[in-house]
Amino acid sequence: MKEREAYHHGALPEALVAAAFEVVDEQGQEKVSVREVARRAGVSAGAPFRHFADRQALLTAVADRVLADFARWQEAEVAAAEAVGGSAMRALGLGFVRYALRHPRRFELVRSRVFAASRDPQLREQLEGLDRAFTELIVADQAAGRVRAGDPELVLLSGQALVYGLAQMIVDGYLPAERAEELAVRVLDTFRQGIGGAADGVGKGFNPPGR
Repeated sequence: MKEREAYHHGALPEALVAAAFEVVDEQGQEKVSVREVARRAGVSAGAPFRHFADRQALLTAVADRVLADFARWQEAEVAAAEAVGGSAMRALGLGFVRYALRHPRRFELVRSRVFAASRDPQLREQLEGLDRAFTELIVADQAAGRVRAGDPELVLLSGQALVYGLAQMIVDGYLPAERAEELAVRVLDTFRQGIGGAADGVGKGFNPPGR
């Protein structure tokens, strides 16, 4: 009855994604199985296949939900920065690192599906929307004089490459998690001011911890 009711109300796909999301947060994407997700959702082992062709399709749906959560996170980061006259681009960079640090398993899931040879078609629309929104924020920063003039799409790509690498180094343990915030701030400020153009000691005297 519970399973039929879920189908009747169209709630099962959402329940399955929510269950898979829990497994990702708890154990990582490698531990997501259709059987375990069905068990957590309270349906038969075969029920998920009525909505998702296979495990990979289910993980793609989870990745889509992670991206939506990440977008809300970044909106909050930017709003907080703009409230005190700060740079949206800097807020985006810090937000990226903070999200990866707080949710390393979500970061790994998105990394495997977004930062790959080709973007999953099912994620393309949301990813393109994020790119447009972030590019507009960079343009606004440039107009306000908080970021140097230049091709905003190239600035976005450069920033993405920087924070992606920084976040990966932190998640992998190369850089200490307890200093992630400090390191992210210093790296982003150095990037924003330009190599060789650092002021007030930003970016000077940095040595990777333990190296």
